[in-house]
Amino acid sequence: MREIKPLKYAQLEGISEKQLKEHHDVLYAGYVKKTGEIEEKLKTVDVSTANATFSDLRELKMEETFALNGVKLHEGYFDNMKSGGSACSGKIRETIERDFGSYEKWEQEFRAMGLCSRGWVVLGYDLDEKKLRNVLCDSHNQGGVWNMAALFIMDVYEHAYFFDFATGRKAYIEAFFKNIDWGYVNELCANYQI
Repeated sequence: MREIKPLKYAQLEGISEKQLKEHHDVLYAGYVKKTGEIEEKLKTVDVSTANATFSDLRELKMEETFALNGVKLHEGYFDNMKSGGSACSGKIRETIERDFGSYEKWEQEFRAMGLCSRGWVVLGYDLDEKKLRNVLCDSHNQGGVWNMAALFIMDVYEHAYFFDFATGRKAYIEAFFKNIDWGYVNELCANYQI
């Protein structure tokens, strides 16, 4: 069974301990738990009743991707932050500049996507095209691109910021950008040989 990954920090610049605890210890932990429950139910599901309109197998497999992506997106989100953040440099900066024209153009688009997404904004690396893309995901299991590595993830569901910012998403995005761990993103770049 999947384990809950601990947070590396108690609070971030502009994001309170209360906000992080609710987000990590309740919401993310809930996705970990549900993923385990679904995996257990799949062991005994009756595959002979499979049907495209409705069946237990179909429902479990649909919700498996929602819960599992909820786990993976949250883990990437929490991992790509640290208190005080760091400057965007190294391989990720070079690749952003190559694929978006400049860091500033990339950041402008990424922030704007944070305002228009209902759930997630992901900077992904297309392993086929060898190119970075900003991807908008309104739901955990919608919007992802096959054969793309998620390098940098921003959660813009209201649960990510409501305690600290109420409906002030723009202020939350500002705080989020102050806590980006670009060193972590560069480690991912090295892992994917970007």
